[in-house]
Amino acid sequence: MVFSCAAAPLTDVRCSARGGPKGGSVSACKPAPGVLGEAKRARFGFGADRRLAKKADFERLLREGSRRTRSGYTFFVSMRAAGPPRLGILITRKHAAKATVRNRIKRCIREAFRLEQGALGALDVLVRPPFGARPGAAMLGRLRELFSGLRQ
Repeated sequence: MVFSCAAAPLTDVRCSARGGPKGGSVSACKPAPGVLGEAKRARFGFGADRRLAKKADFERLLREGSRRTRSGYTFFVSMRAAGPPRLGILITRKHAAKATVRNRIKRCIREAFRLEQGALGALDVLVRPPFGARPGAAMLGRLRELFSGLRQ
């Protein structure tokens, strides 16, 4: 049984069923260096540099950040000198008893932030959703409006 390699034209290289080229120990089935290995910087990404992960950052925002309450959502906001906007989420079992619902709420908050982060600038944001919030498209739309109004 012979399989063709997707990285090379069908006429150049034929790979064996075991994944290697016929008659050699070097695999020609691997893509050229730099083709798949290079990751482009995501325009709307939400990587580690966009997250508030340290306890000290959360405590600093709770203590020193400006508190804004809109539509039941509480935002703790603090400006930074430079860098991308960063997001932290504060949610407990009082917000939603089931972990699956809490996780869906967090996903909605992260997605809204991800889509609106271009307009925020160097801002740290800690979000606490209202108690009894229901995740879904309506929540996502409302959060996008609220995030876009934070910069002002």
